[in-house]
Amino acid sequence: MRVLILGGTGFLGPQIAERLAASGHEITIFHRDPTGAGSGRRFPEVHGDRNKLDESSEDLRRVCADVVVDVIAFTERQAESLVDVFRGHAERLVVLSSGDVYRANDILFRRVEGTIDPTPLAESAPLRERLNPYRGMPIPERYGFSWDDYDKIPVERTVMREISLPATVLRLPMVFGPGVHDVAQRRFFPYLKRMDDRRGAILLDQRTARWRAPWGFSGDVAEAVRLAVENESAKGEIYNVGESGGLDTESWVRELGVAAGWKGEVVTTDGPCPAPSVPLQLNLEQHLDMDTTKIRRDLGYRETMSRRAALEMTVAWDREHWPTEIDPAQFDYATEDAVLSGKSRESS
Repeated sequence: MRVLILGGTGFLGPQIAERLAASGHEITIFHRDPTGAGSGRRFPEVHGDRNKLDESSEDLRRVCADVVVDVIAFTERQAESLVDVFRGHAERLVVLSSGDVYRANDILFRRVEGTIDPTPLAESAPLRERLNPYRGMPIPERYGFSWDDYDKIPVERTVMREISLPATVLRLPMVFGPGVHDVAQRRFFPYLKRMDDRRGAILLDQRTARWRAPWGFSGDVAEAVRLAVENESAKGEIYNVGESGGLDTESWVRELGVAAGWKGEVVTTDGPCPAPSVPLQLNLEQHLDMDTTKIRRDLGYRETMSRRAALEMTVAWDREHWPTEIDPAQFDYATEDAVLSGKSRESS
């Protein structure tokens, strides 16, 4: 098939392009950078502004894509332009969404009060009633849009109601893997740095240690996209993507330690802790792990490699691309040592 990828040179885009190309599909990438930075190999390209998609409509339609994969639909306006440009000019859409559409996300951040939503969250779990979850938060602009306008819920609703252009929505987990240049998006960096700094122990409060988030390796996300592209039965469907099993944070850190060759231990405490423990204002009684039964049953989704291999690949890439700017407040080893010393006295 002819597949057009909107946003093919960031973190996930190149891996999706490579996975689809390896399956024999004809790939074209739409992005704003004429240098093609970030793409692992050269594919035909269309250049333009994702926030002004109509200005590139003629070039995009000339691709004659069977399926359009939108990696970077973050706002309702972007979703509307996606539908307007490709209505009558493509057969299907595959749109990447996020697990932050669930009401559990608002309960976690204490934006709403209410009972805890049980997890793992299925696709039918309640969605947020409040829109624009990151409005007012100090997040740098990305892809030329404001996070004040970000919300995957109206994105999903916009693409799913267009009958003439059937869509598949993939709700992504917290994605890790090689290729992330923004240190804030390196999910395991706070732990890996401590390991490489030869810390004998990584300290977590009990609430952080037991918290479960949805996780997924970037290569596995690319595989989920491939399956959605290739399966006609995916039309009109919404799927959670990610690992099964729901490991808690402590278990993930231990797994990372093995992949990194770290010989230390994870120590938990009932009292407050500095980073990397999650801030106290979050309600960690609300887990976010997602149920991926549906995509496994319907599309035959499976992980492309073991968790150990995925973590080893991530660790190797992070070590080769160590960030140049690190927030020292996130690595308060003096405070950690004081808490660990107190724990040691208690145990003796």
